Amino acid sequence: MEEDLPKKDLKTAIQVKQILKSVKKSAPGGAVELRIPQYGVIQCVAGAKHRRGNPANQVEMRAEVLIQLAKDPLLWSSLLKSGQIQASGQLSDLSQVFITAFQEVSKDSWFRD
Repeated sequence: MEEDLPKKDLKTAIQVKQILKSVKKSAPGGAVELRIPQYGVIQCVAGAKHRRGNPANQVEMRAEVLIQLAKDPLLWSSLLKSGQIQASGQLSDLSQVFITAFQEVSKDSWFRD
């Protein structure tokens, strides 16, 4: 998949993959499905396992929004309110997950342009 993407999309794909890996490490589990259309999907957050076809506990956003959120985790609420993040279910508030995962890494080289 990655080798077929234009250079910009390849860079985005790599960033998304790294961010999703950090989220999964910060909040292991399978209760919430985090979807980044065209780039990836993970299961995260401890709790009852999210099952396919079960709409509860899902979060979806564009890759650019995910990257923005990883750079500034405190944006969760405003991105959610503006509709840039779609979240459903009791466990779908990943604001603390992003704060925990990215409060220290926002200056890492994989965020540089």
